[in-house]
Amino acid sequence: VQLQAFGGGLVQPGGFLRLSCAASGSIDSINAMGWYRQAPGKQRELVARITSGGATNYADSVKGRSTISRDNAKNTMYLQMNSLKPEDTAVYYCNGGIRIRGRIKFDDYWGQGTQVTVSS
Repeated sequence: VQLQAFGGGLVQPGGFLRLSCAASGSIDSINAMGWYRQAPGKQRELVARITSGGATNYADSVKGRSTISRDNAKNTMYLQMNSLKPEDTAVYYCNGGIRIRGRIKFDDYWGQGTQVTVSS
């Protein structure tokens, strides 16, 4: 099982990006998923989280500017980020609680990260 994050890049302040995170492998079920980010010299922080039922929560720093969503049929999660600011610059990681087929418990998986740089 692996998570792959896509969609990062260089964008000007005020711009937008859509990140995607695709889970693949022998997946039975995916629980909550989330986006985290880590800027240079800072700790990794939660950006947004979504449950399997679609309930969401956001960090105050992105609330109102970002929307997290998921397509359970495709095992894919998205993060639409608008009105981007230089302080949004970070490596963005996706995370998910995944149960492999034939197992009982969920395990925590992380994607490889995708760089988002907001700069003029």
